[in-house]
Amino acid sequence: MLQFTLLLQLLLASFAFAAPIEAADHGNAWQYGTGGGIIGLIVLILDIIVFIEVLKSNRPPSSKIIWCLVVFLFPIVGMVIYYLFSNRDAHKTGAGYEPLTT
Repeated sequence: MLQFTLLLQLLLASFAFAAPIEAADHGNAWQYGTGGGIIGLIVLILDIIVFIEVLKSNRPPSSKIIWCLVVFLFPIVGMVIYYLFSNRDAHKTGAGYEPLTT
């Protein structure tokens, strides 16, 4: 239940980052690189994919928390760091599985 609550909190916080930001005196938010709209939605979807992949992996719980925090605190940079340096193949759910031969 704790994992579900943590995941739900992370996902809801990601929605806040994906919301377009616009002030009355700035006009168009796209000009200022705020990450709202379509770009924010794409980043949100990719972050959710990373969260699911991390939580389903066979990593130790402390490592899962660290990776989720990195991606949560730095959505774009954290995602790139995760895909480049996380050794994803070694930590897949069935990475150590070898089929039995008959």
